[in-house]
Amino acid sequence: MAELKIVIAGGFGVGKTTLVGSLSEIEPLLTEEVLTIASEGTDDLEGIRDKFTTTVAMDFGRITFDDPRPMVLFLFGTPGQERFWFTWHDLCEGAVGAVVLADTRRLDDSFAAVSYFERRGTPFVVAVNQFDDGYSYDTGEVREALELPSSVPVLKCDARDYQSSMDVVIALVKHSLATARSRHSPRLGAPA
Repeated sequence: MAELKIVIAGGFGVGKTTLVGSLSEIEPLLTEEVLTIASEGTDDLEGIRDKFTTTVAMDFGRITFDDPRPMVLFLFGTPGQERFWFTWHDLCEGAVGAVVLADTRRLDDSFAAVSYFERRGTPFVVAVNQFDDGYSYDTGEVREALELPSSVPVLKCDARDYQSSMDVVIALVKHSLATARSRHSPRLGAPA
């Protein structure tokens, strides 16, 4: 049975914990802590005033597929706040790909995750989480704003919805497999 590690990353409050929770077939492991007065001035709550908890280490979930090929996906959600970014390297070790979850209310928060995975050479997709009070941009506008190459898939999703979140994960697995094939296929004119 194939076992694949997938990372769910992005800025503070974009819905990473929600996405892991909506997909996991097991009770997800969450390291959520209540935001306290001590984080005032450190955590920017602009656009997400209703957020009361934050991930301080990681989220973990699992998805099992039996058909057409048996496969287990291990989902690792990263913390979004800059002071916890030191955990990303360990969380991303061995990952076949990543989902960069984006929020149009705070799209600038996506740049750090995009840059991180570009530098690592980790295949990733960008999933624009649809918030009721978010700005409605099409995927082309998001691609342009984040300066993404055409090879990076950009999708819209609702992290609360199982099927929407599953579509994102499936797109990532397909993108990761295609990227791996293109990296390992012999180039035309090169010795095999």
